[in-house]
Amino acid sequence: MTAPAAHHPAGPLAPPGGAGGLAEVFRRRYLLRLLLRKELQVRYQGSVVGLAWSYVKPLVRFFMYFFVMGILLGLNRFEDFALHIFAGMVVLHLFTETLGAGTKSIVRNKSLITKVQLPRETFPVSSLLVSAYHVVPQLIVLAVMALVYGWHFDPVGIGAGLLGLVLMGVLALTVALFFGALNVFYRDTQNFVDTISIFITWSVPMIYPLERIYAATERGALPDWGVQLYLCNPLAEAVLLFQRCWWTPAAEDSATAAREQMPSYLFERGFISLGVALVLLYLAQRRFTRLEGSFAERL
Repeated sequence: MTAPAAHHPAGPLAPPGGAGGLAEVFRRRYLLRLLLRKELQVRYQGSVVGLAWSYVKPLVRFFMYFFVMGILLGLNRFEDFALHIFAGMVVLHLFTETLGAGTKSIVRNKSLITKVQLPRETFPVSSLLVSAYHVVPQLIVLAVMALVYGWHFDPVGIGAGLLGLVLMGVLALTVALFFGALNVFYRDTQNFVDTISIFITWSVPMIYPLERIYAATERGALPDWGVQLYLCNPLAEAVLLFQRCWWTPAAEDSATAAREQMPSYLFERGFISLGVALVLLYLAQRRFTRLEGSFAERL
């Protein structure tokens, strides 16, 4: 006598993902830790110096900017030019590296996407955490450089730096989610991201001071509303907040530097930018959730 056939519930099998979005990613932190460890191992596989590259590459980039822009083009005509560049470079690097890695994160892990049950947001989040991991050595170098330039403890500046770092992290995760999902359907997305990354460096007051934007308005090269439009860029706001933490306290006269080089209502603008960034993160998460059901099929 044959055994009765097993009853299988009707309906399609659930996709190998996980509901819950970003909240589910942090509830299942062990998966995030495993992926983070894998990403770091792959990056340094076969490398002799390993993490030391996180010190070398930004320093080389800094010296190139400092030599070309500061020495050859003569832009180092304001106080502590080197510290101004490096402070902006550190926080901007968190965004640009997350943008590039996050855009490719879903496609790069297609074998896991189609076989392993885990929240797909784990991959863009891991891109952000890997970028943050590599920002730590740069922060150490920045702190040493700031002390050499005469940096002193400034609680307002520390608050500005933390706000700038959080703002940049939220923006980075937003674009990683949005472009990471879009890249599954349109592979030109990663080329588009590589292209706009060129403009990002010049869209913030890093290589040049904010004073140059004001000067361009005064001589008529920009309309009067040009400065306000420029300051609507949340990346520029995050860079200014971070410079308020590291560059301003190291200046010879902190009060003068803050008044002349920093825009008015810096903190108010920062919190407004953070609020807008959180709304954009929510929308990017919603868009990601709508698209992720088709990831396995597209990959």
